[in-house]
Amino acid sequence: MEALLGKNIEDLKAVCVKYGLKPFAANQMVDWLYRKRVRDIDGMTNLPKAAREAMMRDYEVGRTAYSDVISSSDGTRKYLFPFGPGVEAVMIPDKDRSTLCVSSQMGCRMGCRFCMTGRGGWHGNLDPAGILSQFMEVDEATVLTNAVFMGMGEPLDNWDSVRRVIDILTAPWGFAWSPKRITLSTIGVTSDVRTGESPLRRFMEECSCHLAVSLHNPFPEERAELMPMEKAFPLEKTLSVLKEYDFSGQRRVSFEYIMFAGINDDKRHADALARMLRGMECRVNLIRFHRIPDSPLMPSPLPVIEQFKTRLNNAGVLTTLRASRGEDILAACGMLSGKGKKI
Repeated sequence: MEALLGKNIEDLKAVCVKYGLKPFAANQMVDWLYRKRVRDIDGMTNLPKAAREAMMRDYEVGRTAYSDVISSSDGTRKYLFPFGPGVEAVMIPDKDRSTLCVSSQMGCRMGCRFCMTGRGGWHGNLDPAGILSQFMEVDEATVLTNAVFMGMGEPLDNWDSVRRVIDILTAPWGFAWSPKRITLSTIGVTSDVRTGESPLRRFMEECSCHLAVSLHNPFPEERAELMPMEKAFPLEKTLSVLKEYDFSGQRRVSFEYIMFAGINDDKRHADALARMLRGMECRVNLIRFHRIPDSPLMPSPLPVIEQFKTRLNNAGVLTTLRASRGEDILAACGMLSGKGKKI
């Protein structure tokens, strides 16, 4: 059955007309779906019963509950959703913030060597109902303050669905969130062979959420060893697109840099990174590598990370070290596999 979850007011107006309802009933439906968070169509009690009964033959609300949850010693919680072979979302508490790390695909086809999601392959896109279910079904749903599209999948490889979700999250008739509460992470998908469009450029033009770019190495050949899609989506092209936009206001761009011992953590890399980002209003987030099974990659020692951070800051590039959360339950950066429990 087709899901109502993920539809906007215009979509729902067409549904209303189909069942003899006035178009204004779409406003009632979005209220039920996104504010009152109804679980079934029959619960939309201000719609005529006959229309509800007819609608239920073709549609469902489309919310999917999580099938498992596991808690970390630091308070992080990882939820497993029964999409495909499994999709995980992570809730990260931090003082007065509750951030949901949300997934956009079942697996990922980017193939990054350091990521358990990428190693598991791609099993399909999540539709808007599947993405929104993560926001609405976690136990902390009513107290979420922020969202990061940094879970399983490459968001710009499923931009139409992700954009629909962002529109609903930020619409006054939806969740009414500020776009500044949302960050999207990408390796930099600058072209789509199916449409000829640039998903990265579409993101920049179609919404005003923050952006985080997975960089990890300033040298193209070395980056390609870690991230094979560097060949399809060169970092140089990503930066060229981003330099067309202004990040001096409220919208921010950051660059994620996972540190691997002996791979990307020396002065040569720091200096090249500083040269690459010179003149951009941006931040570099250094991330300690979280070891994954059967990988030869090792995390850089903390003193090396601190030296790298200091060198970038001294070069004028604002650089911070991101705190690791949920590593003990395989919920930290790069560790989501869709398996739920620890492995």
